[in-house]
Amino acid sequence: MCGIIGIVGTHSVQERLIDSLKRLEYRGYDSAGVAGVTDGRVVRRRAAGKIRALEDVLAESPLEATVGIGHTRWATHGAPTTRNAHPQEAGRVTLVHNGIIENYAELREALKARGRTFESDTDTEVIASLIDFELSSGKPPLEALKAALDQLTGAYAIGVLIDGEDSLVMGARKGSPLVVGYGDGEMFIGSDALAVGPFTSRIAYLEEGDYVAIDHNQAQIFNEAGHRVERDVRQVPASAALVEKGNYRHFMEKEIHDQPDACQHTLSAYIDPTTGKVTAPGGVDLAAVTRIQIVACGTASYAGAIGRYLFESLAGLPCDVEVASEFRYRQPAMTPGTLAIAVSQSGETADTLAALRWCKAQGLMTAAVVNVHESTMAREADVLFPTHAGPEIGVASTKAFTSQVAALIALAVAAAAARGRIDAVEEARISKLLMEAPRLIAEATQLEDDIRALAPDLARARDILYLGRGAMYPLALEGALKLKEISYIHAEGYAAGELKHGPIALIEEATPVIVIAPTDPLFEKTLSNMSEVAARGGPIVLITDAQGARHAPPGARVIVGPSCDPLLAPLVYAPPIQLLAYYVAVQKGADVDQPRNLAKSVTVE
Repeated sequence: MCGIIGIVGTHSVQERLIDSLKRLEYRGYDSAGVAGVTDGRVVRRRAAGKIRALEDVLAESPLEATVGIGHTRWATHGAPTTRNAHPQEAGRVTLVHNGIIENYAELREALKARGRTFESDTDTEVIASLIDFELSSGKPPLEALKAALDQLTGAYAIGVLIDGEDSLVMGARKGSPLVVGYGDGEMFIGSDALAVGPFTSRIAYLEEGDYVAIDHNQAQIFNEAGHRVERDVRQVPASAALVEKGNYRHFMEKEIHDQPDACQHTLSAYIDPTTGKVTAPGGVDLAAVTRIQIVACGTASYAGAIGRYLFESLAGLPCDVEVASEFRYRQPAMTPGTLAIAVSQSGETADTLAALRWCKAQGLMTAAVVNVHESTMAREADVLFPTHAGPEIGVASTKAFTSQVAALIALAVAAAAARGRIDAVEEARISKLLMEAPRLIAEATQLEDDIRALAPDLARARDILYLGRGAMYPLALEGALKLKEISYIHAEGYAAGELKHGPIALIEEATPVIVIAPTDPLFEKTLSNMSEVAARGGPIVLITDAQGARHAPPGARVIVGPSCDPLLAPLVYAPPIQLLAYYVAVQKGADVDQPRNLAKSVTVE
C-alpha cells in the first residue's frame, strides 16, 4: 500500500517528507522519492530500495523547497527501479500515486498518438501526462486535474505538483484513502493520519471521488461531480494515528473499506500487468505439483475453499481443503507431489501451524499464505505466498480474507499457465481481469446505505440462513460466520442445492434467508432455490448484480452489486456480506471490534 505525503509549508520540506515516509514504511515498499518546488520548477529525488538509499541521494543533492510531495512505492506496473520510482513527471506535472489505472494502456496509446513520449513503465506517468495535456489546452490546474480524473478507470490516490504553482499541492482519491491535514499557515495531504501525524492533529478524510487543492491557508475540496464541499475536520492525536479509525466508527468498518488497497497490493506480488504473466513467488514448479492440500481455520478455511474451486476448474489440479484442527488427528493419506498450503492471517494460528509441521514431517513441500511475513509459519514453510493486507485490528477478519482469496486466485491462474491449461493470451486476459478487482471492490463497499437499511429487520431474527452455489457457497459460510461472530445471531451457511435435503424445514416467516447469487452459470439453479424459500414464506435478501436483480422473486429485498466476471465474484461480493454483519451488529449494540469470547490470533489449541 504505497505511501503518500504532500506539504505546503513555511520552511524546508525535505526532512519532513522523509520523516513522514518513514512512518509509512509499515505499508511496504520497494522504492521511494520526493519532489519539491524550487524557483518555480519542480525537482525530483528518487531511489530504488529503502528510504536510506533516498537519504543518500538527498545528502549529495538536497531538496531546497518548502512545498513538496513524497512517496513510498510498492511496484505494480514496472520493476522497482529508480526510473519507475515516484514521483513521476510529464511536462509541467509531477505526481505520486497509489492504486492501479486499469485503462492506462489505452490512455498511453492515445497520448502517444498525440505526440507524447514516456520514460517509465508505470501507469502513474500516464496520469501525469494526461494532466499536462489538459494544462496545455489552456485549462487551469484544478480543471486540468478534474478532466484527467474523468478519463481514469481504476482505484487511486494521487498527489500533484505543477511547475509555476509555488504554493499548490493537489490530490484526489477513488478506492484508495487520502486525508487532508490542517496546520498553522501550512497544509498537508497524506495516505492516512499517520502520514501527517508529525505535523498536525487536525485532519479531514476525503470521501470517495473527492479531489482537493491545498495552499498555505486552506483546502478547496470538490466531490466527484465537481461541486465544492466541506468535509469534517477531526482532532486526531499523533499517538493514536497508527491505529486511528479514520472517518469510521469501528476498525472493522475501516478495514472493509481498506480492501481495494489490500487486494491491489496482494495481487501485485503475483501479477506483472505489463506482460500479463502470473507467477507463484518463491520459484515453486507448479507444473510438477500433482495435488494441493490446504489447511486453515475459520475464515481462512473458507478462503481456501474458494481457492479449491479455482485450482480444480482453472488448473485441473486436485485440491483438498481441511480444517486444520481436524486434519492431523485423522492420519490423512498424503501422496508424493502434494503441495501443502497453510492459510493464516497472523501466521501463528496454533492448529494451522501444527498441521503445517505435520505435512513437513511427512516430506511434503509446504507453503504459507500469510499476512505477517516474519511469522512462524512464514519462516517454517518452504515457500511464502504473501498477502499484503496491512495491519488488521478488528477481530473479525475482512481485508485479510479477501487478500487470501486474491492470492489463491492468482496462484490458481499461475498453476493453470504452468500446467498448460491456459495459453499466454488467456493468462493475459485473466490477469487484466484481476487488476480490475480493486475498483470493483471499491464499488461494492459503496452499497452500505442499502445494506444499513436491512439491519433493523435482520437484527430481530434469532436464526438466519445463507445460501450460495459454486464459489458463492464458501462465501455463504463466511457470511454466516461473520454474523455469528459479531452480532451473536445464530446463522448457518449452506450450499443452495442442499436446501431441500434438510434446511428447508427451518424456513418460516421469522427466518431470513440471505442468497449470494451474482449472475453466473449457476444462477438459474439458485433462482429455483429462492422460489422454494419464497413459497414457504421465508423473507429473502438477494445479493446479486443488475442482471440477477431482474429475476428476483416477488417480495425479495435486493442488494445490487457490481457486474463482474465470475472469477472475481468471491472478491467483489465479500464486502456486502461483511457490511451486512457489521450493520446488524451495530444495530444490536454489540462490540464490533472485540466480540465476546474471541481473540484476533488463536495461538493455543
